[in-house]
Amino acid sequence: MAELYIFASMKEMDIHIRVGVKQEPELTDAERLLVSEARRATYRSYSPYSHFSVGAAVELEDGTVVTGSNQENAAYPSGLCAERTAVFYANSRYPELAIRSICIVARGVDGDFCTRPITPCGACRQVLLEAELRAGHPIKIMLCSTQSIYFVSSVKDLLPLSFDDSFLALDV
Repeated sequence: MAELYIFASMKEMDIHIRVGVKQEPELTDAERLLVSEARRATYRSYSPYSHFSVGAAVELEDGTVVTGSNQENAAYPSGLCAERTAVFYANSRYPELAIRSICIVARGVDGDFCTRPITPCGACRQVLLEAELRAGHPIKIMLCSTQSIYFVSSVKDLLPLSFDDSFLALDV
């Protein structure tokens, strides 16, 4: 027989994040470069199954920009998202340089750039969190569409109540 639990005395908390919104003419030159590189990366996507092309551009602390695109595989889930492709490449090619920011852009199945900003999947959020912890400072996230660009000031804002290395201690 199933039991019913009632949590009458349970307290709740609200979690809020701030998201900045800009239009393309308001971007700095560095932000404009990231958007452009992320858009270009969508054309290097290998997405014959979903036909959803994602590009990511990562800016490193010295201004170097590296990109990644989603890479699908018929043996799902063997593919990789654009965000992780870019972050892993940045970390392997430039291990001494921390990530400063990332821009994510997508083109839909019609081939046009999306009218709504695309957000990273859960696995990418976790990888970005690790990159942020490794960097020792927040990573700025730009979620780009044809209508606007959302700015999130830290990966922790996209992944509240996140899992990190502090949970790996024996006394948790």
